[in-house]
Amino acid sequence: MQTEIVKNSVVTLKYTVHDADGNMVDDGQHPLTYLHGGYDGIFPVLEEALHGKKLGEQLTIKLQPEDAFGDYDEELVMIEDASLFPENIEVGMSFERVTDDGEEEVIYRITDIAEGKVVVDGNHPLAGIALVFDVTVAEVRPATAEEIGHGHVHGPGGHHH
Repeated sequence: MQTEIVKNSVVTLKYTVHDADGNMVDDGQHPLTYLHGGYDGIFPVLEEALHGKKLGEQLTIKLQPEDAFGDYDEELVMIEDASLFPENIEVGMSFERVTDDGEEEVIYRITDIAEGKVVVDGNHPLAGIALVFDVTVAEVRPATAEEIGHGHVHGPGGHHH
């Protein structure tokens, strides 16, 4: 039975995430399962810290914003005329907008509605925030050839086709 995290391991983590002030960001209700070895399943700094760890090991890893959801970008905050939106919008709603060059879709959240204007923010809600991950290695197994070929985990906790 495999117990050490190496390339092409399927790893299940029990975890919680707090911000630098100790506020709960993610209570880890659902364990995280990912394919280890540079497949972009988790933040690279987190993956590097887990490499070589064994089943049952616990660690605390602090990620700076640039290693997690990025720095906060003021240019992604826009004030739009409310007439551009449906009447039933509320603060907290999200929608996708394709960038001007048509390359990628950005998720925007409505952060304020006042006097016929709507403030939208394209930053990830956790942008600009340092995050502290408390993780326990809950399961380690070799990946299947199909998982390696697809670059992600299949089955429970993983990807379903």
